[in-house]
Amino acid sequence: MRIEILNTGTELLLGNTLNTHGGWFGRELFLMGLRVARQATVPDGDAIREAFEEMVDRADALIITGGLGPTSDDLTREIVAETLGLDLHEDEHALRTLETFFRIRNKRMAEANLRQAMVPVGADVLPNPNGTAPGLYLSPRINSRSRCAIFLLPGPPRELYPMFHEEVAPRLRALSGVDVLPVVSELKFTGVGESDFHESVDDVLAATDGLEYGYCSRIGEVDLRLIGSSEVVEMSRNLVLSRFQDNLISDNGKSLEATVIRMLSERKMTFATAESCTGGLIGHRLTNVPGASEVFTHGWITYANEAKSGQLGVPAEMISKHGAVSEEVASAMADGALKESGADISVSVTGIAGPGGGSDEKPVGTAWIGLARKGGNTITRKVFHPRNRRDFKESVSQSALEMVRRNLRDI
Repeated sequence: MRIEILNTGTELLLGNTLNTHGGWFGRELFLMGLRVARQATVPDGDAIREAFEEMVDRADALIITGGLGPTSDDLTREIVAETLGLDLHEDEHALRTLETFFRIRNKRMAEANLRQAMVPVGADVLPNPNGTAPGLYLSPRINSRSRCAIFLLPGPPRELYPMFHEEVAPRLRALSGVDVLPVVSELKFTGVGESDFHESVDDVLAATDGLEYGYCSRIGEVDLRLIGSSEVVEMSRNLVLSRFQDNLISDNGKSLEATVIRMLSERKMTFATAESCTGGLIGHRLTNVPGASEVFTHGWITYANEAKSGQLGVPAEMISKHGAVSEEVASAMADGALKESGADISVSVTGIAGPGGGSDEKPVGTAWIGLARKGGNTITRKVFHPRNRRDFKESVSQSALEMVRRNLRDI
C-alpha cells in the first residue's frame, strides 16, 4: 500500500515550528506493517493544491496535516473539495461539537470557527476532543478522481496523534489488509563504521533473500536495521555478531546510556561521574534513562581547576605540572569521584573543546578519560575528537560511556 504524507504550513518551512510528523508517522505506520512512500512539506496557499493534485493520483492513501483551522490561510478542506469536485456543506454534528467546545470553556466562538464545520459531501467527520478542528476522511468511493483514500488531520501533535490512533489507524488496517507484521531487529554498534560493515558483511547481507537492511550513522555509533522473517533476521543477526560482537551496544534499539544503566543494575553497582569538558553531558544522558536513580549517585561538573582540587581532591601541583588535560588529572578526578561518592565505579573526562586552547602537544579535540572501580586499578584512555564544541562533547561522552560498558562487561 503506497502511503504519502503532505504536511502543510508556512511556519514549517520558515523554521519557526519543528516538523516532527515525518518521523512519528514513519514509526507508527511501520508498527502496522506499513511504510511511508513519500513525504512533502508545502507552505499555505496554492502550493497545497499543486502537491495534492500530484499525490492523490499516485498514492493509495494520502494523509494531509494542517490547514483545518479558522483563519484565512487554512485552506486544506476547501482545496481538497474543489479539486475532487465535491461541494461543502455544514455538518450539524460538527457544528454542535464546536459550540460545546467553546461553551464548556466559557468562551465566545468567533464566526470564523464556523468554517470548521464545513465538510465535503460524503466525507466522514473525525472527532477531535483535543481541539476545534475536526478531521475528515474521504474514502475511495467518493473520490471520483482516483482510488486514493484521503485523511485530513489537524496539525498540532496533541490533536493529530490521538486522532490518528482512534480514527486513522483502524481505517488503514482495513484498507491495507496487512495481517503479518515483519520482524525488526535494531542493533547498535560503537567503534565500527559503515565502511567496516561494507567490507565485512555487506555483500553477504545483500545476497540474503527476504532481508531488508540499512545503516544509520551517528556520532560514535552505527545502527544496523534488519527487517524480514524471524528466521532471516536471526540468521543475519548471528552473522553480524560473529564479527562485531565486541562492538555491540544493544540488540534491541536501546541507547548506550540505557545499556550502561541496565548493566549497573544487573550487577547492583553504583556509579559517579566527574566531568570537565563535557559540562555534565554524561550525567544528562544517564538521567534520561528510567531507573537511573537506582545506580547513578553523584555527578560533578568540575570545569575550573579550583573545582577539580576543591571538590575532587586533585592536587593543584599536579594540574600545574601536567595540565588540566592530562592522564594524571583524569586519573585523579576518577579516584576523587569514587572516594567522595562511595560509588562502586566512576568515570572522569577532561579535554580541550576548542576552538582555542590547543597546542602542538595537546591539539584541540584531545581528551583524557579516567575510570576507577572499587578493588581495581584506575585506568585511563586518551581520545582525539577534532570536532566543533557540541560534537566534541557528544563524542567524548560516547567514549566515556563505552569505556564504562566494556569495563562492566568483564565483571
